[in-house]
Amino acid sequence: MEVVNALGRRKRAVARIYVSEGTGKITINKRDLEVYFPSSILQYVVKQPLNKLGVAEKYDIKVNLYGGGYTGQSQALRLAIARALVKMNADDKAALRAEGFMTRDPRSVERKKPGRPKARKRFQFSKR
Repeated sequence: MEVVNALGRRKRAVARIYVSEGTGKITINKRDLEVYFPSSILQYVVKQPLNKLGVAEKYDIKVNLYGGGYTGQSQALRLAIARALVKMNADDKAALRAEGFMTRDPRSVERKKPGRPKARKRFQFSKR
């Protein structure tokens, strides 16, 4: 039984995962998936690649997750799981890519510009 590791990122969130054969248990920072992500939507996002291939009950996943917010973390974890599944079986890559699970989302926070309150917001203009 081999352990496959993978890395997923989104915004400032980083997910390092270790996948081994098991019963479908996902442990994030030594906590259960349902405890770490109470929202059913985020749980669904995390399990999308597993459900797409129908292997949700086949692998145990141990996750180290840090940085970012809960949405970014869940999407980083989704990318890591997809990458690990492809490492295990390269034939699955086409199916996962078609769903968009193999693409790292490059969007991140735009920097604040000098003389402005935020990145794009401007102070109120006064003619007089």
